[in-house]
Amino acid sequence: MKKISFSEISKGIKSFDFPEVDFIVGIGKGGIPPAALIAYKLQKSLSVIFVNYRDDKNEPCRKNALVTGKVRVPAGVKRILLIDDVGVTGETFRAVKRLLGKYKVSTFALKGFADHVLFPELHECVIWPWKSINPG
Repeated sequence: MKKISFSEISKGIKSFDFPEVDFIVGIGKGGIPPAALIAYKLQKSLSVIFVNYRDDKNEPCRKNALVTGKVRVPAGVKRILLIDDVGVTGETFRAVKRLLGKYKVSTFALKGFADHVLFPELHECVIWPWKSINPG
């Protein structure tokens, strides 16, 4: 397992060449922190959608991803950046993209598979800084 710091993520996002987009959608829960950082960098509005597919141990808990919310896309939006922390099979991205079918959607992940990947060289499991916070 590799630990990645907020500093490393922030530095990577700061220098990343993002596509032109009008709106950001973060997939909860792992995609919320990077989506917030990217929305801030790009000065774009952000919405969050939750998808039930993997459990806390990152194992699929169902055959297909189940989108459990809705995204309210503002008028005039044509291009959306859909963000998650990790893209493994693409199932979560596909489920949300089906809902956003009338928009041009690009996917972004911190690692794994997506249209845009911040750390494409990472192939091992990662402990993200927001996962290592102990609320107890």
